[in-house]
Amino acid sequence: MISRRTFLKSVTGSLLAAPLAVEAQPAKWPVIGVTLGGSRPNPYGEALRLALAERGWIDGQNVRIEYRYAEGRPERYPGFFTELLRLHVNVIVAGGGTVAALAARQATRTTPIIVFVPDPVAVSLAASLARPGDNVTGLSMQIMEIGSKKLDLLKEVFPKIERVAALCDAADDSEARAIEAAAPLRGSKVQVLRVSRADEFEGAIGTAKRGRAQALIVCASGFFTAHLKRLVDLAGQSRLAAIYEHRDFPNAGGLMSYGPSIAEMYRQAATYVDKILKGAKPSDLPIEQPTKFELVINLKTAKALGLTIPPALLQRADQVIE
Repeated sequence: MISRRTFLKSVTGSLLAAPLAVEAQPAKWPVIGVTLGGSRPNPYGEALRLALAERGWIDGQNVRIEYRYAEGRPERYPGFFTELLRLHVNVIVAGGGTVAALAARQATRTTPIIVFVPDPVAVSLAASLARPGDNVTGLSMQIMEIGSKKLDLLKEVFPKIERVAALCDAADDSEARAIEAAAPLRGSKVQVLRVSRADEFEGAIGTAKRGRAQALIVCASGFFTAHLKRLVDLAGQSRLAAIYEHRDFPNAGGLMSYGPSIAEMYRQAATYVDKILKGAKPSDLPIEQPTKFELVINLKTAKALGLTIPPALLQRADQVIE
């Protein structure tokens, strides 16, 4: 039988211990929702995680990062953002290109969203680069300059090139339109091919061949990145010299790429996340341009296509795959 003194002592001890137990619990961590167009393991998700850690936000210690991988299926994005909003995320990093960005904006007009798109103003995600407004900010890709540069690089490989095909994501054809505008100044004609599903790739490249395209420009798109091996293989089978958005394509066997470093863009995104978690509003954070651009050339593929890459171009490349 428990004595009255023992009972009161145990109750008093419990009451005194309770506040200490509450104080020992960690404060509620911020939650960051991240979508990615590919699958895990993902180098871009890892680049973001490491850059956040450099700013003091360590996953599992003082912040939680919730990743969602589309694995090349853009129809998954709306469901992802519904899930993330149910988790009450503090900020969304909408990787996966324009389709992901538009789905995120459709899902919420209040939760901060960081996007990576060719032209956020053209697709009505932002009022302007300097003052985006509402809940969206992030990175634009200098699409006019990149489209023109891709044409110039093809011109160095094919000085007499006249016909070029531009494959673009139907959700955002801003780069293709920029290429169309730049082509006449370079003595070329551009055939724009718009696709929205992976099963349209083969037909689009076949159309390029029937249109007597001498080369192919694959425009910037998270959707294309998720299917990069398929696109590289189709271009190779069709004997089309192609230039892509970033180094993952020539690493997979594509001829060459020119564009911003995607890993570096995710590192830049960490700066936005840091500011937003510390109280900044997305509407007050200007949309930035990428800080690092890369030219990568695959000499193996050039030889397979019977091409000779000018030495001056090889010297300017950030990486040459031999």
